[in-house]
Amino acid sequence: MTIDWPVVAGVLSTAVFVLATLPMLVKAARTKDLASYSVGNLLLSNAGNVVYSFYVFSLPFGPAWGLHAFNMLVSLLMLGWWVRYRHRSQPASPARAAR
Repeated sequence: MTIDWPVVAGVLSTAVFVLATLPMLVKAARTKDLASYSVGNLLLSNAGNVVYSFYVFSLPFGPAWGLHAFNMLVSLLMLGWWVRYRHRSQPASPARAAR
């Protein structure tokens, strides 16, 4: 049995990326504070993922598909959370605080 080292490297890099990203997702989900995230960056990440999908889906099924699917899910989730919770992290205006 021969080891397909590029596939092993792909699986390992996908696992590292997922493990590195999970703390950010957990913190964003727990605190609902996405003020430090730029909507421009979130939109560009999602647009880039759409374009990159044409390339990834032309490849044979493998680790690149898993990594790209995870990256798309994270980007969409963060954008959705940013839209949903963007007002929570903004300080109250003086007019609002007086009410």
